[in-house]
Amino acid sequence: MSKVISLNIIKEITKFRLTLSVVFSSFISYFLGVEVIDYIQLSLLLIGGILIVGSSNIFNQIIEKDLDKLMARTKNRPLPKKEISQSLALFIAVIFSLLGIFLMYLINVKVAILASISLFLYTAVYTPMKLISPLSVFIGAIPGAFPFMIGWVAATNTIGIEAVTLFLMQFFWQFPHFWSIGWSQNRDYQKAGFKMLPTGKKDNSTSAQILFYSFWAVIISIIPFFGFTGELKLSPTGLIVVVLLGIFLIYKSYKLFIDGKNKNARKLMVTSVIYLTFVQLTFLFDKILNL
Repeated sequence: MSKVISLNIIKEITKFRLTLSVVFSSFISYFLGVEVIDYIQLSLLLIGGILIVGSSNIFNQIIEKDLDKLMARTKNRPLPKKEISQSLALFIAVIFSLLGIFLMYLINVKVAILASISLFLYTAVYTPMKLISPLSVFIGAIPGAFPFMIGWVAATNTIGIEAVTLFLMQFFWQFPHFWSIGWSQNRDYQKAGFKMLPTGKKDNSTSAQILFYSFWAVIISIIPFFGFTGELKLSPTGLIVVVLLGIFLIYKSYKLFIDGKNKNARKLMVTSVIYLTFVQLTFLFDKILNL
């Protein structure tokens, strides 16, 4: 019994490290939007976010448990290895999701609604659609981009141009990120029947789309410099940093376009994580240094 409910099993089934990286974006955008930090509100945001993202990952693994057995990268997850029962995993997911949405509601109604939509889209639309169409990545990019917006809405209780811009920054970023993963793991995904790449194969059309969305991720990230995004701003110094990071991302996307080797896809995946993390930190420090 202790094995079934061990913290390590919970950590694995919620993809805890991935969950923390997702919630990190809400943490950053909260500070971008807030004028006076409310530590109770911030705690609700972080704990609620961890519960909701964690529950999404559990629901995902319950739905895909038989398919996970077929892939090298997922066959050792708790459900395929029967380290936890499906009924217990479902119980944990339901409790986590309900508690997470309740904590978000304590912040404000808008945050709770956005969190609920995110949970629904990821679990009920994106996850089953992965077996049907590559368009699933577009659907998955919506809940994937919500956390960067939710932090701002938690801080301001408004969904304005600032929140929309933050959403778009993370929305467009997800395509080079997830398609680079899909590219390097394509054989594994094909075993399970997942349709992840936009054309269904590793061709120039797919890599051209990766390059295209990399450009858009960078373009959206520099728009705040021009004063079109309300209270979301970027200084000249911040602009230089974001542009340099963007050049780095675009270069790695271009490398995959001209040479579609798996090693270039893996490098792009790592680059995309570095890019997003440092762009978010640039916006944060830019605000702090220009108060």
